[in-house]
Amino acid sequence: MRKSKPKKRYVLPDPKFKDVMVTKFVNNLMYDGKKSTAFSIFYGALAKVEDRTKESGLEMWRKALNNVMPSVEVKSRRVGGATFQVPTEVRADRKVSVGMKWLILYARKRGDKTMIDRLANEIISAAKGEGAAVKKKDDTHRMAEANKAFSHFRF
Repeated sequence: MRKSKPKKRYVLPDPKFKDVMVTKFVNNLMYDGKKSTAFSIFYGALAKVEDRTKESGLEMWRKALNNVMPSVEVKSRRVGGATFQVPTEVRADRKVSVGMKWLILYARKRGDKTMIDRLANEIISAAKGEGAAVKKKDDTHRMAEANKAFSHFRF
């Protein structure tokens, strides 16, 4: 057990949109401390989204993120030698971080040529309510629904 909770770290808003959520997304997107590269990938992807959909890239990204964020998930809980998948509500900050990580993970797994294209296509498909990241959320919700019988084991 920890002695105390670690202090919450606050990130600075990004230079273009002055949004903290964008910085958090870019921090998840970043490899090897290359933040400026991650920013250029993200801004490039938003520009591509704007070209293809004729809507605001930032709003499309927000819509995509909302479509990917899970509201329930399953956690393993051992009770009397058996392991149960217990559905639990997802905290608000975890909801956002899991949604971002899924969006980035499934963008990386796409078969497009550059990361800008991959991220742009994943944002567009997630905003429409399709794509691999949204499917992951639906699978998570379905798993929680299937294990609803074990919800009385909640901690």
